[in-house]
Amino acid sequence: MPERDPETILDPVSGFSIPLSWIRSSPDPYVREKILSGRWTILSGGRLLKRGLTTGTTAAAAAKGAVISLLRPTEGLEVMTPAGILVPVSVRAENGHCTATKEGGDHQYDVTAGLEISARAKPSDRTLLLAGKGIGRIGAAGLCDGIGRPAISPSARAQIMTAISEGCKETGLEHVQVEISVPQGEDIARQTLNPRLGIVGGISILGSTGFVEPWNEHLISDRAEELKRAKKVVVSTGRTGLKLSRILFPDHEAILMGSQLDRLEFAPDQDSILCGLPALILKWAWPEVLESTGYNTVAEMVEKEPGHENIALGLKRAKERLPYTRIVLLLRDGRILAEAP
Repeated sequence: MPERDPETILDPVSGFSIPLSWIRSSPDPYVREKILSGRWTILSGGRLLKRGLTTGTTAAAAAKGAVISLLRPTEGLEVMTPAGILVPVSVRAENGHCTATKEGGDHQYDVTAGLEISARAKPSDRTLLLAGKGIGRIGAAGLCDGIGRPAISPSARAQIMTAISEGCKETGLEHVQVEISVPQGEDIARQTLNPRLGIVGGISILGSTGFVEPWNEHLISDRAEELKRAKKVVVSTGRTGLKLSRILFPDHEAILMGSQLDRLEFAPDQDSILCGLPALILKWAWPEVLESTGYNTVAEMVEKEPGHENIALGLKRAKERLPYTRIVLLLRDGRILAEAP
């Protein structure tokens, strides 16, 4: 692994190397502590933005609270995130029922901010997690689980099961059954990408780090500026791609740009890579990539027909937009689906 610049601080969630000049420009006397807590990120001008919590973290808090409330009521607890950071979460828990409210942080467009996620727990002969009302079901191949299964990602499921285990340890129970539900999940899901992705009947329970990045125009602009400074850089569209990019290209600065690929601009002398799952990259390069294919999503096309000619054509168009950049399309297990050198 490359040595980190001593003039930077490492963000514990994103892994971004934050220049000390950004830290010094902040008027907040607790800026370092806030950044190292994982709950905050910083702009180049010193402004702090608060991260939100994922549906996975919120569901984990509800599940843990429900288990603890079998012993005693509680209004607050800590949840371990997939990023390895403990976060405090306010809950309302009593008699085996708990409600947690999803925190949106400073994300401008988080439609799930303020959403209540509930859990009910009861002693059982084995530990079991059930998905109730308001949690979507997978209706297309290539998503986080098999068709018909609840739309709970593996990382979120593992986080929830860890929270349940912690609750059992605190109460002395050996096993419990916990059912997660989202009373307004079906209504909120209509405002998300879930119907287009093939997830029906509710929201997804997701979160590879446990945090929601506080995306806004200022933060995205800072990321674009960070790209210009990096000699060796790999850009990813999402958390899975970011994690895999760090493994595949450990000598490159890894930067998350989300869906803002139109802001990418690399110089001929930069060692630049665009790396991530196929959907965002192909749709950015070729919005009509699914036309006449018979597939509803890129994920479904990749799952059923990874050699489809539109994948190669979309990759070619991506290379035309970024002629100096290596473009790598990944599968979720870390294997390379296709690439343009």
